[in-house]
Order: sequence, then C-alpha cells, then structure tokens
Amino acid sequence: MTSTAAIADLPLQAGDPDEARTARLRAANINPRTGLATDYLNHFNEAIMLLDMIPDMPECASDFLEWRPLSYAEHFIASNFKARDLAIEAYETADAQIRAEFDHLTGDMTRILTEVGAAMRRVQLDETRVTLARQAIVWVKPLVMQTAGVINGAAEADVDTIMAAG
Repeated sequence: MTSTAAIADLPLQAGDPDEARTARLRAANINPRTGLATDYLNHFNEAIMLLDMIPDMPECASDFLEWRPLSYAEHFIASNFKARDLAIEAYETADAQIRAEFDHLTGDMTRILTEVGAAMRRVQLDETRVTLARQAIVWVKPLVMQTAGVINGAAEADVDTIMAAG
C-alpha cells in the first residue's frame, strides 16, 4: 500500500486521471481545485508576527528588517515542505485567473512589507517604527485572509453554495 507522503512525492503528469492528481495534491496539503498551498502564507505570517512584537519590544524591529520577500517557488525551495516540487509544479500549472489573483495579492503584501521595511530603516524613533508596524499589520492581515480564500477556492465555494440553495 502506498503512503500519502509517497503519493504526494509523485510528479504531476499530463494526462493523469483527475482522481490520481487530486489524491496527490490532497496528500501534500495543496488545494486540488486551485493548485495552491496555504504553506506559502507562513512566509507573510512570519512578517506579521515580527511586526506584532514591535509595539511591546521595539528592538524587534531589527528582526523584521531581516525578513526578505520570497516568491512562491523560492519559499518552497527554502522550506522543509515535503512535497515542495509538487507544490511548485501545481502552482505553475494552476488556472491562469486563479494564479493572477493570487500573484496580485501576494505582490501587494510583498510591496507593503518591503516599503514598511524601507521606511523603518530611514527612521530612528521607536515610536515611528511602532506606528509603521501597526499600520502594516492593518494592511497586510486582510490581504493574507483574501489570499487564503483564493488558495482555498472560496469564490468557487460561494458559487456552489448559492447554486445549491437555488
């Protein structure tokens, strides 16, 4: 019998039956409908966690300033995610519209965090860094939630719910 980890390690192949592809993606914690994994959000949640510490411990600003943006592929290449090759491959073959929405949101988060980091480097006052950290959290947290919705196919689920109610 094949383990779920072994199934997840198998590469996607053109012409795979949908059922086999779905099983591999699910085993790897990749949404089979979107081809995306929520694990990538850990990259942004790490930055939020570091920003969240700054109001109580302003010296943590230096920890946030060490955070570097990573693309989806870069994140998985650098991670211990078991099925990282599958995650990257699924992302590359994801529906163009879903991927465009996902890339737009993650691009916005990356820009905000990069700009806030640049602003923090220019200022010296802890008070200003605290204000920047708090504002960044207000901007980025909702984007993380929206991105999670894209990853989890929330828009598709809403349509399914509406159609089922009709």
